[in-house]
This record gives sequence, structure tokens and C-alpha cells, in this order.
Amino acid sequence: MKIISLTVILSLILLIDYSTCLNILGIFPYQGKSHFFVFRVYLRELARRGHDVTVISHFPEGDAPKNYHDVSLAGSSEAIEGDVPIGQYNKYLLLLGTSYFLTKKGVENCETMLANQQVQKLIKEKPKFDVIVVEQFNSDCALGMAYKLQAPVVGIMSHIMMPWHYQRLGVPYNPAYVPFHFLGGGTKPTLYERVERTVFDVYFRYLYKFYTQRNNQNTLAKYFDDIPPLEDLAGDIKFLLLYHNFILTGSRLFPSNVIEIGGFHVVEAKPLQGDLKKFVDEAEHGIVYISFGSVVKPSTLPAEKVKAVLNVMKQLPQRFIWKWDDQTLMMDKNKLYTSDWLPQVDILAHPKTLAFMSHAGNGGTTEAIHYGVPMIAMPAVGDQPANAASIEESGLGIQLLAEDLTEENLLNAFKTVLDPKFLQRVKKLSEAWHDRPMSPIDTAVYWTEFAARHSNFTFRAATADVPFYQYIMLDVYAVLILIFISIVALVKAALKLCRKSKSNNTKEERVRTTKKKAKKA
Repeated sequence: MKIISLTVILSLILLIDYSTCLNILGIFPYQGKSHFFVFRVYLRELARRGHDVTVISHFPEGDAPKNYHDVSLAGSSEAIEGDVPIGQYNKYLLLLGTSYFLTKKGVENCETMLANQQVQKLIKEKPKFDVIVVEQFNSDCALGMAYKLQAPVVGIMSHIMMPWHYQRLGVPYNPAYVPFHFLGGGTKPTLYERVERTVFDVYFRYLYKFYTQRNNQNTLAKYFDDIPPLEDLAGDIKFLLLYHNFILTGSRLFPSNVIEIGGFHVVEAKPLQGDLKKFVDEAEHGIVYISFGSVVKPSTLPAEKVKAVLNVMKQLPQRFIWKWDDQTLMMDKNKLYTSDWLPQVDILAHPKTLAFMSHAGNGGTTEAIHYGVPMIAMPAVGDQPANAASIEESGLGIQLLAEDLTEENLLNAFKTVLDPKFLQRVKKLSEAWHDRPMSPIDTAVYWTEFAARHSNFTFRAATADVPFYQYIMLDVYAVLILIFISIVALVKAALKLCRKSKSNNTKEERVRTTKKKAKKA
């Protein structure tokens, strides 16, 4: 009897899962490997939970489950990996180069995606999707596709917000306390940094609006004649799944439809293997891991900086593992292990890993706080300066800019993060990071399903639709100033009238006095 009851219960559960299965489309036209590395965990989880998932991307799955379908853009553009130099360029030249890269790729990604025959077939067939998940990065082209397919849209990011996303979602941006994507300073910028942020915020927003977004609109118009303004479509996004968590990035003023999901991409660590395992196991004083991620090219670090790092290694008892892209790095193999590919999560999860020197990419930073590993953050480009500021402010680690990388500074930085008290603080921070009412992957999946279940409702913040002059209360201040001026004017007029009346009374009194004196005479 118990077996029959259990069978019935399991059957009902399966029926419920089947009845709530969604048809989901994911659109990821950007060819950044570090971005999609985060998204694929979420997309595969949607498929694992029984949803039918179709994904447009440059990274088709080699072992995809039956309900995961790729619309591959692979080969149409070269994947972005290991191209960015570190510590060689002026900050402002790098920012201008970044802006050129973002706008150029945003336009190219749209053209490449829409020209794809599989994508065109998908749009013409117009299958019924319950929800469409769109990467929010350097192009809104995918929103035009979503409009044609008539499904609710959920935005997703693998980084902090770009400058053009604040206004469309009604998220307050104030350079006095809100970090800027491409610059440092964190939540306590100097006056110079506030001016810097204000100028570059305007520059990036208008460049995006008048170049990328306009070109995306024109590209869409080649295929469709009824796409509304992309900024309007961006305002209709149901939810933005933001790769944040306040433990690391600090408390922000987000509306209800901006959901923090930072941390879901960190997979379960596996035991180290082979020579790497032997190297770590024999590290009597522990391990320091150095990696500048998949985008920053470590061999572009100036020779004197590399020499400084190697000299510091000799002065510390720990062994070092460095992700290095060529064979030029020479040092005692008992002290330094190098490879152009390393199992980062497995290394960071190992109990002998005591510190992590990084470019402050969002993925590696998330993995470090997940496993409670102190960081030395040396940012290069993109959101890394803002991430580095969060690392320092949260207590996860300290910043060391590439231009400040000297033997003395680096040695002091390592002594700071390798201090047992610092490590203990980071472990506590990691505990807080994990202490959530719902796991980040469950949160991401829940709000995706929520958007599909309640597609007829809008969750847009009212602040997103308030005109700028009303948002900064110019009209209210104008009315209050007008009232104040009117009161002052009335008071002045009354005083003037009183003075005039008093003057007239004085004159009449003098006339009467003169007449009385004349009569007496």
C-alpha cells in the first residue's frame, strides 16, 4: 500500500512538473567567453528543471540535454579571450578604446545574429515562447527579436550595471556614492573621481544611444518594418537578473524588478589531479594563486612588473600557481607552477589556497568570496576597477593598481592578505555571502518562471517614467522659489505702502501743526 501511495505521489509530482514546463528562448549575441561561462550554468539549470530551452549564442553545448537546443553563431565572430593588455596604457586612452570596442561589437553582434539563417528561420516560424531571456550588455538588438516573437523579456547580466541601464530601469545613479562601471573610487570617490564619473557617464550613455542603439535600430529595420524604439522596448523588460550581491557590492537602491543573483555560476569543486595535485599537496606553507582571467593577457605585463612579482615570490614561504600564456616565465619549479589553463574553482576551493591575486573580474571575484579566499585586486579594464573597489570596501581583499606594482608594494600587499586575522575576516564574509533565504540559482530560476506566469503585469519602477526635471524636482523648486519671491515682493510692497502712508501722515501732521501756530500768532 505504501509503495502504491509513493508511486501515486511521484506520478503527481512528475505531472505537475510537466504541466509547468516552459518554452524558453535565450539570446546571447556577444561572443565574450567569460560572460557566457556564467550564463550557461543558469541555462542548463533551466533545462535540468524540465523547461524546453533554446539558446542563440556563439558557444553551443557539446553535451546538451535533449531539451536544450542551440542556435549556433559559432564561427561568425572570433571568441573574445586573452586579448587585453595590462599595465601599459593611460587610463583615459584605455577608456576610449573600451568605448570603441563596446560600440563596434554592439553593432556587429546585431548584424551577425540577424544575418544567421537559423535565427531568420526561428523568427519566421514564430514558435510560442513563454519567456525570452536576453543578455543586457552592449546591444539592445535582441529586444527587437523578442518583440517579433511576442514574449515577456527577462534581462540578465554577468557583471555590474552599464551606464545606460540605470535610467531605463529607474535605478538611481549618483556619482557621489554609486560606483561607475569603468572607473574606481567605489562608494567614497574623491571630488576629482566624481567629476570624472560624471563626464564619462554622459559620454558612454550618449555614445550608446546615438551610435550603438541607432545602428541596431537601422539593422533591425532591414528585416522588419514595425520594431518600436529600442529604448521603449528596454523599458518593458519584466526583470533584470543582476550578478550582484550586497555582501560584496554594498547596499544599492534597486527597484523591485532588479533582482540580485550573484554567485550561481560557481560549480562544485573537484579534487586536483596529476602534477598540480602533487605541487599543492607538498606546499608546506600553503598556496597563492595568480590569474588574470580569460580576457586579460598576463604576458603583456611589463618586464619590470613581472620581475617584481617573481622577486616577491622568493621572499615568501608559500608556493605559487600562475596562469601564464607562454613558456617564458622561468623560476624554480618547486616554487612556481605555471600553465595556460588551470582549474580555477578547484584551486580556490582547496584548503591550502591562502590568497588570490587577480584582475578583479566578476567571475573570479565571485569564486573567491564563495570559497573565502583573500584577494589582491589589480584591475585592467571594463568593470574591474569598480569590482576592485568593492573587494577592498567589503573586506575581501585590497587593491594594487598596475602602475603601483613594485616589489615593496606587492610584498606589503601579500603580507596583509596572508595575515591569519585577515583570512579569518574573509571566511566570515564568505559565510554571510552564503547565508541567503534562497540560493542564487533558485532565485534566478524563480523570477524567470514568475515573469512567464505573470506576463500580463508590468513591474517597472515608476521612477523610470518620471521626466528628468520632475525627478530632480526642478518644477517643485521653481514653484517654491516663486512662492518665496512672491511673499518677499508682497512684504516689500506692504512695507513700502506702510512707509508711504506713514510719510503722508507725517506731512499732514506738519501741516496741521503749522496752521495751529499761525492761528496763535
